[in-house]
Amino acid sequence: MNDVLDRLAEVLESRKGADPDSSYVAKLYAKGLDAILKKVGEEATETVMAAKDGVPDKLVYEVADLWFHTLVLLAQQGLGPRQVLDELDRRFGLSGLTEKAGRQG
Repeated sequence: MNDVLDRLAEVLESRKGADPDSSYVAKLYAKGLDAILKKVGEEATETVMAAKDGVPDKLVYEVADLWFHTLVLLAQQGLGPRQVLDELDRRFGLSGLTEKAGRQG
């Protein structure tokens, strides 16, 4: 499964220098952080709405859109799925309450 994330991260990275007219992702990068954040927010809202609708296929579709745009955000910020997976791995086996209590800020 991580292979899919790694391959997608490579593609997203390759789009950073691409002509904005050549791809959707290149166009998002060219528009900047605010446009990317807007897309993440839109996709999060659509994911919530799909969950409320109770149609599994629709929820999967919207979560895929949300993950995709979140990966675009990470790439724009110089990060990738590896950092997120490492953080999830770090939390594995921790009580959620313990992990939350250990956060600073």
